[in-house]
Amino acid sequence: MRSNHLVPAPASPATLVALAAGRSDYGPLVRAGAVLFVTALTAAAAQVSVPLPFTPVPFTLQPMIVLLGGAALGSRLGLASQVLYLAAGLAGLPVFAASPLLPQGAARLLGPTGGYLMSYPLAAFAAGWLAERRFDRRYLTSVLAMAAGLAIIFTCGVLWLGILMPGPGGLGPALSAGLLPFLPADIVKLLLAAAVLPRIWRFTGPGRHGS
Repeated sequence: MRSNHLVPAPASPATLVALAAGRSDYGPLVRAGAVLFVTALTAAAAQVSVPLPFTPVPFTLQPMIVLLGGAALGSRLGLASQVLYLAAGLAGLPVFAASPLLPQGAARLLGPTGGYLMSYPLAAFAAGWLAERRFDRRYLTSVLAMAAGLAIIFTCGVLWLGILMPGPGGLGPALSAGLLPFLPADIVKLLLAAAVLPRIWRFTGPGRHGS
């Protein structure tokens, strides 16, 4: 007679996409489809943009999509989704937010929002890396994962904006134009977005045992 103690328990899937892929006979297709879906969702979120008169940086929903997508996909797939998004933009597809200053295409990465855009793969990787360590299973740790990714986005965006802005003043003008106007709304969005993945995990088998 075999002892059940000799049979190791199966490991809990690290991310929601890993869970979905593990439950399907088409795991690689599920992963590829999820990456493409997050890429398309990032592009769609860019179209919901509100230009602000006092800054060249528009208000968009992209950061939360980048972070949620990265956490759901995991580090490597999350990074891949945003690299694919930037590649589509570099190819001239209309995936970036509307801008009165720069057309779609590679030149957008050299403009005032270039730092934010180029940070997306890093932010998605960070959120995914933390999610792989189960930060997305509970609300408070999910907030930390989202905050880490958002910090990367703002740091890269403000530093790049500071390089482009003419005149003296150091990072002060860049902070005033690229961080302070967006921080209150983004904190609210972060607190709301951080509740999404723990709620989904709660209704999955591994999620009930995952913290």
